[in-house]
Amino acid sequence: MADAVHVLDEYYLAITLLVTIAYQLFFFSIAFRFKFDKLTDFAGGTNFVVLAVLTLALSHGPDPRQVVASVLLAAWGLRLSLFLLYRVLRTGSDARFDGTRDRFFPFLGFWVFQMLWVWVVSLPVAVLNSPAVRRYQPQAPFGTARDVAGVVLFAVGFVMESASDTHKFVFRSRGDKAAVCDGGFFSWSRHPNYFGEIIIQFSIYMICVSAAADGPVGGQAFKALYATIVGPFFLTILLMFVSGLPLSERPGAKKRYENSLNWDAYQRYLNRTSILIPFPPQIYEHLPTFIKRTVFLEFPIYVFDPAKHSDAAKSQQAAGEQRRSGEGLTENV
Repeated sequence: MADAVHVLDEYYLAITLLVTIAYQLFFFSIAFRFKFDKLTDFAGGTNFVVLAVLTLALSHGPDPRQVVASVLLAAWGLRLSLFLLYRVLRTGSDARFDGTRDRFFPFLGFWVFQMLWVWVVSLPVAVLNSPAVRRYQPQAPFGTARDVAGVVLFAVGFVMESASDTHKFVFRSRGDKAAVCDGGFFSWSRHPNYFGEIIIQFSIYMICVSAAADGPVGGQAFKALYATIVGPFFLTILLMFVSGLPLSERPGAKKRYENSLNWDAYQRYLNRTSILIPFPPQIYEHLPTFIKRTVFLEFPIYVFDPAKHSDAAKSQQAAGEQRRSGEGLTENV
């Protein structure tokens, strides 16, 4: 079996980072020059494909575990990029970039963050395919319990994310802003696509780390493989605290409440449906708030309270403070 090609470092950290930077800057130059944001998500998703194929090719004579892990990462990235490209072509533009696509540094900031996202999430596959891991031979045969569990979890996550993305897209295409999307996977989770994506990344990590957990890999390579868990954790943190739930939960509820878009029905949906982890709504509805906030991760930052967060409530609060301030001035006079 041929040795993997050594490029810059033995873990493929530098080459994958440099390729990612170059790939994203290429698409950024097009997007900024032509004020064209339809390729943004496509560039992110296909970057995973590029890194998976590149590191697999450099490994020379890859074993089945490498092939499976690389193919799964590439399949996820390709599916995601094609779906997001189709969606933005149908909708016409990406509202995330309104006000920034004409400003160089704010627009570049998004692309820099996308570089970090792609590179970090790709780490398990990149390190698995690297010379540091490949030098330990023979590798454990593919098919361990961890491998099988990883493939099964990937299938579950892939189906959940793909079906949910399609379901939500079709639902929004109907144009009924007052309707509540509570069918399919959305009846058990308010964000099944995010949950599926998280499951996918942890499943790929499980397969990659099998080379250390069930095989001969040792030393620094052993530590490096386990350390790549930063990839799925980074994605989870991103979805839970940066670009996923915080941008959709409270803002979405606020919009419905203030525009009277079937708020009562939506509020009931919020109360009976888990925010992320799929769970039977008949049971979830009756769970104590403490359990929802801890076990099911529905943190206070996601919760919309009309009395605190609506513009009307804020206006009333400001008016009350002005009134009290005026009364204080009168008393002083």
